[in-house]
Amino acid sequence: MAQPDKVLFSDVDVTISVGDRVAVVGVNGSGKTTLLRIMTGALQPDSGVVRFGRGSRIVSLEQDPKLPEGIVRDVLGDGWEVQAAATSLGVLPLFDRRTDELSGGQAKRVALAKVLADDQQGAFDMVVLDEPTNHLDLEAIEWLEARLVAMKAALVLVTHDRHALDRLTSAVGPSRVVELDNGRSHIHQAAAGTSAYATYLDARAERIDREASEESTRKILARKELAWLRRGAPARSTKPKARLRSAHEIIAGGPAAAGVRGNDLELGAGTTRLGNQVIELTGVTQRFGDHTVFSDVDLLVEPGARLAVVGPNGSGKTTLLDIIAGRKDPVAGVVDRGQTVVVGYADQHSSQLDPDAIVRKVVAGPYREPDHEDKALLEKFWFDSTAQFAPTRMLSGGERRRLQLVMVLATKPNLLILDEPTNDLDLDTLRSLEAFLDDWPGALVTSSHDRAFLDRVADHVLAIDEFGAMQRVPGGVSGWLADRAALAGKKTGKKTGKQLDGTKPSGSAKPKAAGLSSGGGKPKAARTGPSASTIGRQLREAEQAMVKTQKRVDTLADKLSGLVVVDELLAVGNQLSAAQTELDELEATWLELADESES
Repeated sequence: MAQPDKVLFSDVDVTISVGDRVAVVGVNGSGKTTLLRIMTGALQPDSGVVRFGRGSRIVSLEQDPKLPEGIVRDVLGDGWEVQAAATSLGVLPLFDRRTDELSGGQAKRVALAKVLADDQQGAFDMVVLDEPTNHLDLEAIEWLEARLVAMKAALVLVTHDRHALDRLTSAVGPSRVVELDNGRSHIHQAAAGTSAYATYLDARAERIDREASEESTRKILARKELAWLRRGAPARSTKPKARLRSAHEIIAGGPAAAGVRGNDLELGAGTTRLGNQVIELTGVTQRFGDHTVFSDVDLLVEPGARLAVVGPNGSGKTTLLDIIAGRKDPVAGVVDRGQTVVVGYADQHSSQLDPDAIVRKVVAGPYREPDHEDKALLEKFWFDSTAQFAPTRMLSGGERRRLQLVMVLATKPNLLILDEPTNDLDLDTLRSLEAFLDDWPGALVTSSHDRAFLDRVADHVLAIDEFGAMQRVPGGVSGWLADRAALAGKKTGKKTGKQLDGTKPSGSAKPKAAGLSSGGGKPKAARTGPSASTIGRQLREAEQAMVKTQKRVDTLADKLSGLVVVDELLAVGNQLSAAQTELDELEATWLELADESES
């Protein structure tokens, strides 16, 4: 299958039978959605044959589904299957809404509920899902995973949720990962009882190592050829320029089809200096009409904070982020921002980019022409020359999301607010974004349904329940989900307080979120020793030092393996020993800090 100036994929051979589990992975723009549409018969390939079994029944969930006109209740129908799916996906409150009044996320949840309810009646032989976890909260994703594992029909899906990929490709029946990579396809079949996603990761790592070795050998041979040409006799001078140029190109160029993108995603675009004060909320209340989203919230976001905001859909996560960012004013309370704070906000609405706007002009803005710095920045984000001159409507959902990150980081923020940043991003971009946030010097506040992402980037979790109560939960996202599951059958009525961690606020007649900071959820007066935010900062510093020291250890080990002179061997060996000792000490420090943070 091809697009203008680009082959998405070719020679894809895959057979899908009832009960199979197939995940399609690849970087943004590699053709994952296109392949899914071919599998459902919605799109014809440029070449090749697609055969469907006689009477095959296939249903699909598209990345941006279009619902028929009417009321949601009429679209979904009746029956316990509909009620069960609608309840778990948070669709019941939308039953009396018109479909043309729904947001993109609401429409996606309604469409997913329809697919799952229909399949529960055994209506389909194959279910094809494109990013089904987008716009779902964490509890809904856990329910969806269990539902898909139990499904009898064949399942084909694209998702960036690594937990879901691992669980759904570890099924008892046949499971595979179809990898699309630079116009090629690779099929990774899992052994019985193992994860096809893990098999894919292992195979991909081996392929990258193999291609790197082949590239190294190719360059060595090319350098020998170049040296030979330079030493050659004048009698061979009839073709030296062409051969010299060819040898130079071999040395400078890469393999014909690299297994991965040329470089890791370079997100560093500079950061404005951040002072001692970032954001402090005091007594903040927000309501819409008669509905109170949350009330009397005290929240301190400190320099270097890593705060994840979690909770069910509709609990006020985006509203809280909007207030922190200054996009919305609360109906009551005070929001103090440091004078040096520069906010960078990547919201959920990357799809609202002007569809006719050219990518490079979007980054440059309306008041100047794109220059070489814009070109360099876009190239760091894997936008090649073709993509830079394309209108945004030609970009995939993940590419639009990546473009939004370019626009946000180009402002050089020191407070980064990310609302569902993982939606539509490919796995490579996710890993690079996580690595970037590891070294991000500013403060971070994020809301996401991606458990692996939150586990990686957040030191502390601020959990909001459906009644607006906020609390810090030990054990991170996993601990929060476990607590909610344990308490699910014990609720006896609506919570009205904002009490945190079971600690009664002193000197106040009503429960209130007293002294809640991004570094810890307990009242400050109750803490002894270093604050949780201090420990969190020390943990990050120790992790960064460990990464740098590990790189030095690896470099010295590689250098040592290539030495033959005794004096050099001794010198580098001593450096390696010292670096390894330093790494061991850093690891011991990190473990002590990790224990202290959990106590």
